[in-house]
Amino acid sequence: MNLSEKELQQEKIYLGVTIDVIREKISKLGQELYEREDKVQEFQKFIWDSRADMDPTEMKNMILTNDTEVMLMQNKGKYLQKLFRIQDNPYFGAMTFDNGDEQNKIYIGITHVEDEENDIYLVHDWRAPICSMFYDYEVGPAKYQTPGGIIEGKILNKRQFNIKDGQIIRVFDNNLNIDDELLQEVLASESSDKMKNIVNTIQQEQNAVIRNVEDKNLIVQGIAGSGKTSVALHRIAFLLYKIENLTSNNVLIFSPNKIFSEYISNVLPELGEDNTMQTTFHDFLTTYTAEYKKVESFTNFIERFYKYKEKNPDLVRYKQSDQVITDINNYVSDLLNNITFTDGIEDRDISITKDELNNLLKDRYSKMLLTERLTLISEKLSDIYCNGSGTKAKTIRSQLNKLLSVKIDFKEIYANFFYSKFFKDSYQGTISEEEIDLIKTNKTITYEDACLFVYLKSLLRGFDYRGLIKQVVIDEAQDYSKLQYIIIRNIFKKANFTILGDVNQTINPYYKYDSLEVLKDVFKTGTNYLELKKTYRSSPEIIEYTNNILGLNFVSAIRRSNNKPVLFRDKVSLKEKLIKDIEMLKKDNKSIAIITKTDEESEYIYNLLNEDIPGLSLLNSNSVGFKKDLVVIPSYVAKGLEFDSVIVYTDELNKYKESEKYLYYVACTRSQHQLIIYNQ
Repeated sequence: MNLSEKELQQEKIYLGVTIDVIREKISKLGQELYEREDKVQEFQKFIWDSRADMDPTEMKNMILTNDTEVMLMQNKGKYLQKLFRIQDNPYFGAMTFDNGDEQNKIYIGITHVEDEENDIYLVHDWRAPICSMFYDYEVGPAKYQTPGGIIEGKILNKRQFNIKDGQIIRVFDNNLNIDDELLQEVLASESSDKMKNIVNTIQQEQNAVIRNVEDKNLIVQGIAGSGKTSVALHRIAFLLYKIENLTSNNVLIFSPNKIFSEYISNVLPELGEDNTMQTTFHDFLTTYTAEYKKVESFTNFIERFYKYKEKNPDLVRYKQSDQVITDINNYVSDLLNNITFTDGIEDRDISITKDELNNLLKDRYSKMLLTERLTLISEKLSDIYCNGSGTKAKTIRSQLNKLLSVKIDFKEIYANFFYSKFFKDSYQGTISEEEIDLIKTNKTITYEDACLFVYLKSLLRGFDYRGLIKQVVIDEAQDYSKLQYIIIRNIFKKANFTILGDVNQTINPYYKYDSLEVLKDVFKTGTNYLELKKTYRSSPEIIEYTNNILGLNFVSAIRRSNNKPVLFRDKVSLKEKLIKDIEMLKKDNKSIAIITKTDEESEYIYNLLNEDIPGLSLLNSNSVGFKKDLVVIPSYVAKGLEFDSVIVYTDELNKYKESEKYLYYVACTRSQHQLIIYNQ
């Protein structure tokens, strides 16, 4: 509903007042920070010059005072940066709320703006409790949670703004939830090289995930295009606002690949927060496998199946299974039950029999991890015989290693698992001695072996606890096996988890969940399972086609129809048709992707078109930065990304099979407006 001329003038006046206050704050904060910096430098110089005259208590108090001053400066500096970011676009929405005693007009933006002289908030931070109503309720009865209890009342109206360069471009009242005009306007816009924030169009089901602080762990199943990644990033921004002393350095995101990490890198800064720590599970594995020079990436692991035709797929499937967890556990338990010292130590400093050593190993320290037992035994003997010498303890530890019935060589211990009864009883296929020996001699370890190796190694020496990390976010959760979650949970023991994925977008050919809800068994108490059932990415025409790929009937498109049917092509005159299709798509779309089944096909299409199509780029698992204007990319690298239009290509002799339908679904659901399919 459009505003009257009088209401529009009132909004223009309010915007002008708000911008004036923001710019005055920027000026004052800038001057204050400049003056404070000089004072801090003077104070630090005073501490340095006076250090000889101060006792330790005085010095400690001085340093504490300095640290507090620096922290205050940093906080004000961050707020100054936020004000700079919003000075020409301070808010995106407003609502009038009647709590029974008074009516308040609440303007909502990326960060708060307070008018201290009049003691009012001109703009509320979108993460403030009262702002939750903007996302959760239509006009009418509404409520929100505060530390003091629930506040109930009525929303009298909801207003949405499009503000640019300090001017109102568009403003309208929206009495419904924000499914309507603004959302459709945003959905109709072209995609960009970087993911954008969705703070002005967050939907109710998304808001339930973003603002959830009641549950320690959240597992979120979301269909393709439901905004899982956006929700995860906005949830991080909310938690940074909500949880005291939580900083970006306390948050870790597991991303599928480096392209994806680069793609999402703008969202948190747009929301006024620093980017968090990020890793891929491959990089994570690398830090725990020093025994190997290289760990195969997840993408290369997938390529082995689709591109190179894995030689022993049954063995890989077993290594990825839940059964192997039980088998490794039993193997390690058996090893620990049977390991002994084969002799005692007798030298000029120490005299201890084999039985005494085994008593320490099997009884005194039996509750400890194996490597902890050896360390404690060596320290104990050093205390008794050598006055606690650290150097001697290291020497004893080396002697103990040599006396054990099992050599503490993790590569050899892991390789021997494949000779064990636990492996042979579960796996009915074949494995050659050559394959087992490669585990010990190769400098590169496969992805599936790396997961098992890290788990086995951790059972013997412990999981390296990472206490700095308080929040862990795992995206594309369907591509992690149960074992991987067990490893992550044990390393980040005290962290809270947000896990997001879609079982219908599984690209791992060896492992698939029926439902992500089974992960509640891994994280146990305080874990909740939620679903995102609406898709905002693709047109109804594309959704209807992709639903048919997997036989889905619950996926509903929010985007309005654009009357562009899914188009089909064959290989006849391939180059000519591709060029014609690209030229046609360029007229209405900024970003175009040709998504192939394999890397090999990507290279073929790129080489076919490169000389005729300027600006064409080829992406693979090693790519980092990229422009989305016109790319050729394999399907298993494209996951998580979206494009205005997509051409799905596979060679007519390499069509997606029934067993590969999930990979095909991933490729097709990358498109927003137009989908063209070759040879399928």
